[in-house]
Amino acid sequence: MKEIRVELGEHAYPIFIGGGLLDKPEIFKNCIRSKQVLVVTNDTIASLYLERTMRSLGSFTTDKVILPDGEQYKTLDVMNEIITRLLQQRYSRNCCLVALGGGVIGDITGFAAACYQRGVDYIQVPTTVLAQVDSSVGGKTAVNHKLGKNMIGAFHQPRAVITDISTLLTLHDRELQAGLAEVIKYGLIRDRKFFEWLEQNIEKLLHREIQEISYAIEVSCRNKAEVVAIDEKESGMRAILNLGHTFGHAIETGLDYKGWLHGEAVAAGMLMAADLSSRHGWLSTQDLERTRKILTRAKLPVRLPPTLTPARMLELMAVDKKARDGAMHLVLMKQLGEAFVTNQFDPEKLRATLENFSSATESR
Repeated sequence: MKEIRVELGEHAYPIFIGGGLLDKPEIFKNCIRSKQVLVVTNDTIASLYLERTMRSLGSFTTDKVILPDGEQYKTLDVMNEIITRLLQQRYSRNCCLVALGGGVIGDITGFAAACYQRGVDYIQVPTTVLAQVDSSVGGKTAVNHKLGKNMIGAFHQPRAVITDISTLLTLHDRELQAGLAEVIKYGLIRDRKFFEWLEQNIEKLLHREIQEISYAIEVSCRNKAEVVAIDEKESGMRAILNLGHTFGHAIETGLDYKGWLHGEAVAAGMLMAADLSSRHGWLSTQDLERTRKILTRAKLPVRLPPTLTPARMLELMAVDKKARDGAMHLVLMKQLGEAFVTNQFDPEKLRATLENFSSATESR
């Protein structure tokens, strides 16, 4: 088992990474301060891992909430089911929530924990690649609105992240591929050496070779932990973690959170960010092509959905958390392993990028 610390002073916490961690009660006991524990999961994960998790929590007073599976259910109405159960069972202010599942479960459970009685403990137990390398770490919690993704939320750090990599054995291929988008992101934004390693090993990750999967998760988490420790509330450097996300969130919102997975939207968004960076002369055409190639090898989409026009994308991108004083800010790239945030981009070049990736330009 590996342990990585997210160094945030009094809010510091461990990330445990290893096989079979769901079956280790001592890890849960060391992380939970209360006797009252509510496990939140979805109907897909419940059939696979809920019983094992509840068994490891046997020394606690436990209850569970099983939510429907899907990004379209990451809403205030669905989150209210968690709050209602906490109130019905008279959970106190020192209770603990356990988020067992992927990014949607982690986000909605974390936000419920941030809101209930002005903030209670929670633990992330991520079961997808995307959640294990990104959304479970850093304390970003949120639900979606029909006008924008993750627009309702709070920063609320977990007590711990317990990553059992054996859960990836039951992950659908498409979910695995979508998670690799966030793994590739770390190489693009700040870790060129890791990007080069990914170029050599991406097929091994797709084949779930355990040594390579473990290494990729560990390096990704170390990158995320280092950035979060520097900038917990995303006032500066942490924004680079959103490479491709302004484009990607627009895709997800435009599709009403149906059809594409988060990582798939981010993958297309990262390539669009690279394309725009190249159009400005910041990123070499060689690095642009290497970005395109690794995303394609990871079996990720590299074009916009046919239903989204450039004009619709621009409209959706304007509703973004990184926008400040009415100006859109994008995460772009100077080279492989170096990203930056800027509003100093040419709007015409942005439109050209969107048209280049669109299957549904207004002229067609």
